[in-house]
Amino acid sequence: MLGDMGSSRSKTLPGYLTGQLLVAMPGMTDKRFEKAVIYMCVHSMDEGAMGLIVNKPLRDVRFGDILQNLNIQPRADNCANIQVHRGGPVQTQLGFILHSADYHKGGTLLVDSEIALSTTTEILKAIAEGTGPHRNLMALGYAGWDSRQLDEEIKRNAWLNVPADADLLFSEDYDNKWDKAIAKLGIAPHMLSSTAGHA
Repeated sequence: MLGDMGSSRSKTLPGYLTGQLLVAMPGMTDKRFEKAVIYMCVHSMDEGAMGLIVNKPLRDVRFGDILQNLNIQPRADNCANIQVHRGGPVQTQLGFILHSADYHKGGTLLVDSEIALSTTTEILKAIAEGTGPHRNLMALGYAGWDSRQLDEEIKRNAWLNVPADADLLFSEDYDNKWDKAIAKLGIAPHMLSSTAGHA
């Protein structure tokens, strides 16, 4: 159910977009990424990139249902409020927990000093018991790019990249997250051109 990040254990991943927000330009032609805000978990020009969409909640999937399917009994009151997101079009049956770095165990990737990514059922059990990370969101599937593919898309003006912050990342104001991400650049969405990029 949860994604497999191989044998990686509690390490930080390099890459100039790692830990950034990738924001779809207004002229994005791929409807799967229209007005998408993606938190970049991994970026390497040689090995590719991986991120999770953080502003496309799934209306028909609940966190409690996922716990029930895994025979995990929720004890914490906040479990009912955890939103499951459409993390991306790749391997949509896999689950990922993006969370604050106050929780990290074996199988946790520290993206930076504030944000981490886990894919084990152990973190689901911790969240269900109220001992998990302070902030978190769950995503099914992910957005992935092959080597240098994302860099080419940025050159073609498909994406903007902006600094991430935990308040925006974990905000439940999903309808306005795209606008707020662009506002971090100090520009209004209507000022963006489809012919000039920002990489």
